[in-house]
Amino acid sequence: MFNRSALRISTFYVSLVLLILAAGCLPAGDGDSGSEIRRVAGPYVLNVPAWEMQNTLSPVGSAPQPVTPAVLDADIERALAQQGIAAAPPVRSRLEQPPLLLVVSPRERIMYSDRLLLQPGMNISQIEELENRIEEMGLSALVVKIGGFGAAYPAVVSPSLPLKNIVEASVEEWAHQYLAFKPLGFLYLLDCLGLAQDPGVITMNETLAGMIADEVGSIVYSHYSDIAGPQQNSRQDDGFDFAAEMRLTRRHVDELLAAGEVEQAEGYMSMRRVYFEAHGYPIRKLNQAYFAFHGIYGQDPGSASPIYGQMAMLREASGSLSEFVDRVSVMTGPDGLQEAVNSLSR
Repeated sequence: MFNRSALRISTFYVSLVLLILAAGCLPAGDGDSGSEIRRVAGPYVLNVPAWEMQNTLSPVGSAPQPVTPAVLDADIERALAQQGIAAAPPVRSRLEQPPLLLVVSPRERIMYSDRLLLQPGMNISQIEELENRIEEMGLSALVVKIGGFGAAYPAVVSPSLPLKNIVEASVEEWAHQYLAFKPLGFLYLLDCLGLAQDPGVITMNETLAGMIADEVGSIVYSHYSDIAGPQQNSRQDDGFDFAAEMRLTRRHVDELLAAGEVEQAEGYMSMRRVYFEAHGYPIRKLNQAYFAFHGIYGQDPGSASPIYGQMAMLREASGSLSEFVDRVSVMTGPDGLQEAVNSLSR
């Protein structure tokens, strides 16, 4: 168990590490295209060190939610303790709009290549203008509204999310901070700093953080469900299986791109976007960058990675969440995950 002094020290070091991470995280890509992307996005690029310093020093504050950040943080720490996971660093979150994220992919293949943090106050006209200018360079672009941002301490979580999603996002962003002190998370940090490039590490880290959020978040939210109120739902109750349809869409897009049919793939994605919207799933833009972003989350139906399935097998074989997290967090890439899965059948 960590004593209070150790936790204060952990807080200091995580703040330092996350400040370094935020200062260099999510750079535009290499070469001429990366420089041009940064130039085009220049008016909207987030001044991350200044934003992070303000975030760190400002009062955490509150938001019009049934549960305040302080109460939520304490409840998450209790749930982590029940799972045998030390809250190091302590869970600290604030409710405010996170930065936007510019994601860029090549058109001819789905690849999470370039990304850049943008100011959270951009309007839809500015967003679409920026995307269009990058697409004029022969690339696929998407500006994403993220639910949380863990490269900050306290972590930032969007107050506009439903309460259940606020709880899960708060856990997930803390999980990224926790994993930064483990081999897997540290390699992810190096990737953000541009010192190492391994898409498998990104997906493993995001997937593990998401699985922690699912389990711990469900425990915490179960105490809030009676005060959460009715959840808004504009989707038709027609048996539509979004996950299955999105997986089908991703597979067909991959097939078309592999055959060099780029324009056909883009036309197909436009058609499917309308189809999803008709069933109550509005997607502003469905393109290669959309799948590049969603593809790093192994449990997302827009991902083509086998990593979530492999991790789910390990979780089922683990006696507890803490045992599972300890096992995966020391891995250094997909090869180690595959070896662990193979060992289950021996």
